[in-house]
Amino acid sequence: MVISEQEIKNSPAQSIDELLQQVSGLDVRRRGANGVQSDISIRGGSFDQTLILVNGIRMNDSQTGHNSMNIPVSMDNVERIEVIKGPAARRFGNNAYSGVVNIITKAKEGKNAKISAEYGDFNTYVLGASVNLGNEKFAQSLSANTTASDGYRYNTDYKISNVFYQNQLKIKNGSLGVQAGFSEKKFGANGFYASPKATEQYEEVQASIVSMFYQQKLGNFGLKSNVYWRRGQDMYLYIRNRPEVYRNMHLGNNVGGEINASYESAIGTTGLGVELRKEFLVSSNLGQRDRFLTQVFFEHHFSLFQNKLLITPGISWVNYDKVGNFLYPGVDVGFNFNDHHKVYANVARVNRIPTFTDLYYSSRTELGNPFLKAESAISSEVGYQFRTSQITAKVSGFMKNSHDAIDWVKSDLAAKWEAKNIGKLDLKGIELEFKHNPVKWLSYSAGYTFIDNKFHVDNNLYSKYALENLKHQFIGKAEFKVGGFSNEMVYRYNQRMDLGDYQLLDNKLAYSRGGYNIYLLITNITNGKYSEMGATVPVPMPGRWFHVGMSYNIGL
Repeated sequence: MVISEQEIKNSPAQSIDELLQQVSGLDVRRRGANGVQSDISIRGGSFDQTLILVNGIRMNDSQTGHNSMNIPVSMDNVERIEVIKGPAARRFGNNAYSGVVNIITKAKEGKNAKISAEYGDFNTYVLGASVNLGNEKFAQSLSANTTASDGYRYNTDYKISNVFYQNQLKIKNGSLGVQAGFSEKKFGANGFYASPKATEQYEEVQASIVSMFYQQKLGNFGLKSNVYWRRGQDMYLYIRNRPEVYRNMHLGNNVGGEINASYESAIGTTGLGVELRKEFLVSSNLGQRDRFLTQVFFEHHFSLFQNKLLITPGISWVNYDKVGNFLYPGVDVGFNFNDHHKVYANVARVNRIPTFTDLYYSSRTELGNPFLKAESAISSEVGYQFRTSQITAKVSGFMKNSHDAIDWVKSDLAAKWEAKNIGKLDLKGIELEFKHNPVKWLSYSAGYTFIDNKFHVDNNLYSKYALENLKHQFIGKAEFKVGGFSNEMVYRYNQRMDLGDYQLLDNKLAYSRGGYNIYLLITNITNGKYSEMGATVPVPMPGRWFHVGMSYNIGL
């Protein structure tokens, strides 16, 4: 599925992670608000099993999946977000165990600048500016923004800063370009990690990315390639003003490149790709770690019976130099009865190797395990889709049978959390989606996901992550546009396996005229009390929160 630029603009979400909470099947478990810290999982998987991309470049941190959403991009930068639900490891590798989120930005034609400002409860403010300079040959954009707040409870203040640059040069039947970005987050982490009693925790994280890409079509041949460098830094204090008590510093670098080629023939399209990546980590807790990845990818798209039947088998081979070899085979099948009706199915094998945190982390409350095995699963899905100019409806059923699943567990509440292969997990679920645009000025949608997870493990074990998935999820949205006015309301109902249920209602009322846009945003209108993370380490989330903001586009 795709979240469009217009959907992003109209949404009452304040950050990309909050925007993803409005997608059925996506579970966003936040600590704090407005993009401070969050874990993204898809269809009952863990946050380490979801791959986060920015323009196709992986943002996952080798240290831990907790840092995957440390990205140098704000919502104003985003043109669209592509979400793949289900296994995509044969194409994207290790972290695409449960799905992929690809955040797409674009330097556009035209010359314009934009300034924006927002203010809300708890002395929350957002300031942003961007400039776009482009023509049909060469386009570039630069943006910078800062958001800060005193926080909704003691020691939850934060300051987040992003700078992002992107350009694109069009060449014959292709393009090449560069992107570079930097993000920094500084925030009080009251009860975020160790225990609810750890009220003085503090964290500073940074993420940097530089990448170059080239793509071109040469007759029947297509070529896409990139090289990239991602740097992540994470500094944690157990007591904010006393670093001598307990301080962790992690510095990780991922350097890599990939080449993907395609060839169109009478029997379909053949794809072949190679990726090389080196992961480095220097840590006060985890030591000096590194590993090298080699991946080879192959698939073929068959199109039969006048493009009604689509079959795509594929396989990927991956080698981690200090772990071993893995194969990711899979096949996708789709049949289009006509322009309105489609059925589809897929099955794939996936693996995820442990992160460096899983393997080596040690603290007063956690203990890694250097003998962890890679977790593996067979994942499958069947579905039906109906589409007209006004209606989109979809129903799907999915299953995932995992072996050697990795989780942090303990036998009693006084013990340390330990990383272990907890055994076999059998997951199955259904997903229903419906969207209707009855008239030009009105649209509404609804989505429901049910997940049943069966854990073949010791019932006396406490689970830190594996038992936190959503069992029932319902998302309803309604939007109208009249003249320059627009209003979007989002209702969410979540029932977690270990945290009970809660309901949330958000609303954004906006008015646009000329280059101006002003809006009033209210999140958690009903002032509900809830937590998204950890039955054993719950983190209270914000109550009702008012925001007012404006932006102005200037032609250059």
